[in-house]
Amino acid sequence: MKKIVLSATLLLGFAATQAQDFKYQTPPQAIQDVLLAPPTPRVSLASYGRTLALLQVQDFPTVAELSQPELRLAGLRFNPRTNGPSRVSYAVGIKLKKLPNGPETDVKGLPAQARISSVIWSPDNKTMAFALTMPGSGTDGRVELWVADVATATARRLLAAPLNDAFGSSFEWVSDSQTLLARTVPTGRGVAPAADAAPTGPTVQESGGGKKSGARTYQDLLKSPADERVFDYYATSQLVKVKLADGSAQPMGQPGIIQTAYSSPDGKYVLLRTRHRPYSYLLPLSSFPQRIDVLDLATGAPVKTIADLPLADNVPTNFDAVVTGPRGHSWRADAPATIYYAEAQDGGDPKTKADIRDKLYTLPAPFTGPVQELAALPLRFAGLNWGTDKLALVEGYRWADRHQTTWQLNPSTPAAPLTVLFEGSSQDTYKDPGTPYEHRNAQGKYVLLTGGPMGQSIYLTGNGASPEGDRPFVDELDLTTKKTIHWWRSEAPAYEIPVAILNASGKQRQLLTRRESLTQAPNYYLRDATKKDKLTAITRFANPYANFGGSFKKQVLKYKRADGVDLTADLYLPQNYKKTDGPLPTLMEAYPREFKDKDNAGQVSGSPYTFTRLSWASPVYWVTQGYAVLANASIPIVGEGSKEPNDTYTEQLVSSAKAAIDEGARMGVVDPARVGVMGHSYGAFMTANLLSHSNLFKAGIARSGAYNRTLTPFGFQGEERTFWQAAEVYNAMSPFNYADKIKTPILLIHGEADNNSGTFPIQTERYYAALKGQGATARYVVLPAEAHSYAARENLLHMLWEMDSWLNKYVKAPATPAAN
Repeated sequence: MKKIVLSATLLLGFAATQAQDFKYQTPPQAIQDVLLAPPTPRVSLASYGRTLALLQVQDFPTVAELSQPELRLAGLRFNPRTNGPSRVSYAVGIKLKKLPNGPETDVKGLPAQARISSVIWSPDNKTMAFALTMPGSGTDGRVELWVADVATATARRLLAAPLNDAFGSSFEWVSDSQTLLARTVPTGRGVAPAADAAPTGPTVQESGGGKKSGARTYQDLLKSPADERVFDYYATSQLVKVKLADGSAQPMGQPGIIQTAYSSPDGKYVLLRTRHRPYSYLLPLSSFPQRIDVLDLATGAPVKTIADLPLADNVPTNFDAVVTGPRGHSWRADAPATIYYAEAQDGGDPKTKADIRDKLYTLPAPFTGPVQELAALPLRFAGLNWGTDKLALVEGYRWADRHQTTWQLNPSTPAAPLTVLFEGSSQDTYKDPGTPYEHRNAQGKYVLLTGGPMGQSIYLTGNGASPEGDRPFVDELDLTTKKTIHWWRSEAPAYEIPVAILNASGKQRQLLTRRESLTQAPNYYLRDATKKDKLTAITRFANPYANFGGSFKKQVLKYKRADGVDLTADLYLPQNYKKTDGPLPTLMEAYPREFKDKDNAGQVSGSPYTFTRLSWASPVYWVTQGYAVLANASIPIVGEGSKEPNDTYTEQLVSSAKAAIDEGARMGVVDPARVGVMGHSYGAFMTANLLSHSNLFKAGIARSGAYNRTLTPFGFQGEERTFWQAAEVYNAMSPFNYADKIKTPILLIHGEADNNSGTFPIQTERYYAALKGQGATARYVVLPAEAHSYAARENLLHMLWEMDSWLNKYVKAPATPAAN
C-alpha cells in the first residue's frame, strides 16, 4: 500500500523538518460512519416516462484501484489497460421499475463486480446500452458495449471488439433503435509504442511574427514526440455500425482520432469530428486541428468534408473569445439531416467593436448547396433549442456585464429579425425565467416540448430563486400572447425539483419530481401539478444516516456585510446543542464568487429545506465533534461598472468572513476566539488569503489550491485580465507574496495527480516551502493518486483525520487568539 507523504515544520505532537513516511490514519468513528454511509442509487428515466432504471452506485474505490496505470496526454486521462477513462464513478448493478408501483427488478446477465457507465436508452425505450469496464490484469483489460432488454431485464454483451473509450461517450443509438454507432480499438493495432530509450534530439517550440497565442494553464499536456506517438496509439479508433439483433459490426470510414460521431435524426448520415496533427504542447485536445466530415451511414463511404480547421492557438484570452472560422458543428435536432454551426463576425475577439458578434448557418443534406444564414446575433452565441420548423430559441451572452438574451427564431424564415423572448443579467437569479424544457423525440434527439392548440406554448423549469430560498417551478409560456401559466412551485417545508414533464396535454399535468426535506432523504415522486397534494412515491431510498442521528440541524442565516451587501450562510449545530451550552468552536467554509452588481451578489441561493447529504468535501462532519459549522458562507466579490471584482478582492474577502463570524457570535453559537476556516480549490486560495490579511481565525485548512497567481498569468477563475494587464491585482491576490505575514497555523492538502487547470501540485509545494522558510506553522499533506476531487477510501479517511487533528489542536483547544 502506498503511504502518505508529509512535510511540516510542526507535526501533531512532535517536531519535524524532513518529509515523513507516514501510515494511513482514520478519524473518529462518528466521522467515519457519516463518510461511509451507503450511497444512494442514481436514476435514469426512459424518455416515454414509464420505466425507471435504478443504478446502484459504486462505493469509494480503494487507493490500490485508484493507482491503476494512467496516461495523462493532451489534457486527457485514461487507463492504458482498458483504453478507457481512468477515473469513473461506476454503477455496479441495474434495477428496472415500471412506474408508478411496479417491482424493482434486477437486470440479469451482468458479470460479478460489474463496472457500468454511460447508460443510454434507445429511442424506442426498449433497450438500454451501456459501457462495461473489464479491468483485467496486465494489458488484457477492455471496455465493452453491452445492452439490456427492458422487457426481460436481461443484459448481454453486444460487440465482440473492445470500445475505444479514451474520450468517453464512445457509442450512440441511431434513430431506428436497431443500430448503434461505436468507436472501437482498431483491429490489429499492435503493441503500444515504447518511450525512446534515448532522446533523438531536444523538444523545440517557437513563436514570433507578432502572433499572440496566450493560454490559461492546463494539466496533462503533450511534451514530446514520444508522447505524440503514445497519444496516437491510444486515441485512434475505428467507427463501426453495430446491429442490435446479432452484434455484427460494419466499419465506417477510416481509423482516426475520432472525438465524436453523431447520426443524423433520419438515420442516413454520420457527422464525424476527427482531430489531427500538428498537435500543441501548450493546449489540450480541444484546441487541436479538427476535420468535420459527413459519412453515408448505410455504406460508411465519405459524403463531404464540411470543414478542416487549424490549431486554435491564437484565440484571445477573454472569456467571450472564440476561434475564427466555423465552429460547433452539429445536427439540427428537429430536421431530417441539416447541419448548423456558428461563425464569429468580430475575429473572435469580444474587445473588437461589432454590431454582430456571431452568425448561425445551416447546411441541409445532400450538403452540396450553399450554406444558408439562419440568424445574426449581437451577442456571442451560447446555445440553441430546436423545436419545430417554425420555432427555435437562441441564446446569446456577453461576459463583460454578464448580460444574456434569449431570442425566438422561426427557422422557416432564415435571417429574419430576431424576437427577444428574455433578457437580463445571468447573475440576477430572482428574475431568471427558467430553462426551456426539452424532451427526446421519436428519433432520440432532444427538442423543445410544445403544447397548446397550435403548438404555441413551451415549458420552463428553474430553481425559482427568491428571498426565502430556491423554490423550483414549472411554467407554461404562450409564445403568441407572452402570457405565463404557473403550473407548479415547490412549497415549504420541502424542497422539490422537477425531473421530467410526463404529461403536458389535457387536464392532467403530470411531473416526475425529486422531493426532500430537512429530515427526509431525496426520493422520486409522480406529481399531478393540478392537485396540490396528489403525490405518488416512486422510490423509497432510506435515510443513509438513520443509524446515527438521522439528519443534521440546519438553518439559513441572513446578515449584511459592512458595505451593505446581503449575505447568507448555512449554520449547522450538534443535534443535542442547547443555547445554554454557550458558544462553540466553529469551522467556516466558503467559495468566493465574482459579481458585477451588488444587488445580485446579495441574492439568496439554495434552500433551507434540503436534506444534508455529506460529500467527501463537506465541513459538516465536524458537527459530530461538537463544532458549529458555517457552511457555504457567501463571499461575493463585486466590481460594478468599469471596476472589476478583483480590484478589491482582499478587502471584500475579509469583510465577508468577519460578517459571518459576527452574526454567529451575535446569536451566541459561535466563539469568535475559536474559529477555523477551510476551502477547496478557489476556497483554498481564499483560506490562504484570509490568513494573510486578517486575524479572524485560529487555523486554516486549504485543499488543492493555487497560491501564486503569476503562475496562472493568462487569467484565473473569474479574472479574464492577464498578468501584464493587471499585475498589481495578481500580486495583491497571491498569498505566496505574503508568506511572511501568516502567523496562523495552516494545513495544506493536495492530490498528487491534480488535473485541474491552474491548481498544479507545485502551487502547494512552493507555497509550503515559502511558509517553511518564514517559520510559519504549516503542514503539507500529499494524497497519493488523487486528482482535484478526491476518491479513494483510505485517502478520504486520512484527510478527515488530518483535518480533525488540526482543528482540535489549534481551534478547539483553549489558546490565545491568533495574531497576524
